Amino acid sequence: QHPKKTLTDTSLTLRPPFFSLHTAETTATIAMSSTSFDTEALAAICTTLMSYMIKLYLSFYVVFPLVSVNQERKLWKHPLPKLSLWGMLKVYLFNVVWFVSCQLGAIFLLPKFLLGMNVELGANKTEVFSSYSVISCFIGPVVLKGKENLPPVSKSDATQACPSTCVFVANHASQIDAGVVYYIRRRFKWIAKKSIIYLPGVGQIMYMGNHIFINRSKGSNRVNIKNMYREAKVALTTGISMFVFPQGTRRMVERLPFKDGAFNMAIETEVPIIPISIEIPLTNVWNTSYPLNLLWKKRENLDKIILTVHKPVSVSKDSDKEKLKERCFNTIYSVLPDIADCKKD
Repeated sequence: QHPKKTLTDTSLTLRPPFFSLHTAETTATIAMSSTSFDTEALAAICTTLMSYMIKLYLSFYVVFPLVSVNQERKLWKHPLPKLSLWGMLKVYLFNVVWFVSCQLGAIFLLPKFLLGMNVELGANKTEVFSSYSVISCFIGPVVLKGKENLPPVSKSDATQACPSTCVFVANHASQIDAGVVYYIRRRFKWIAKKSIIYLPGVGQIMYMGNHIFINRSKGSNRVNIKNMYREAKVALTTGISMFVFPQGTRRMVERLPFKDGAFNMAIETEVPIIPISIEIPLTNVWNTSYPLNLLWKKRENLDKIILTVHKPVSVSKDSDKEKLKERCFNTIYSVLPDIADCKKD
């Protein structure tokens, strides 16, 4: 046996060459096997985690549309017709198509976005295409009235920035509203709650479009509102209008008062406010047999969503905010049917 060499041993111990060579090869083999095992295990773990993440993300396409169905169902309450099973199916498919079409657009724009290129215009075109798709597939025709009251736009591309900007304000009754407003064919930015980012497809395309997100959690409102006004001012001064639902939430039956945000933006930047009325048939457009009824009905005989663009309201820094809110509220609801009439029927 060979004597064991210690750190204090100064003598030379001769070992057969084959012994040291064998030991080196064994050590190298063990090290390589261990490294190979670690790499393979790590790769397997990463693959499994990636698989779970993809499955989780794909599940959003099932879960979030169901949430939207429940939200829309709550809006259609007495005295309005309730949402039927057919109507629920249409709401579900409406959201699935919206999410998927936005996701495809986001994937297409992703390489440019990662390279730091500006993809706002591409994101806007995706929003327009997605909105037109879901409205034409599940809702029906949209009639635009008062087109002459819209700000001028480049004839070559209606999605380009307008030479004169404004703040669009409209009533908010249903998720249909977010799709039909794109029929005004003017580029604008939304102010949306930050949780929208997590909606599959829609959140990513809105983020790429550089829309304004606000965090509604308590304790951060003051900072968020300040940032919101700053970003809105940048947009309005660079040729991009803002679109706001000043009621802040959806209601079919109640007529909620307008909040201050949109009017503060207009006063600060001295841009006009353009009120828009969105009229959804009270017979519940979700419950209609559209698009199947296109087989036996002419398009002009179908229930329609009516967008009425009212004349711009001039704004200056000296404008009375409360009077502006009252004027816009009355203007918007002046052409909309009263739910009280539905109760009588």
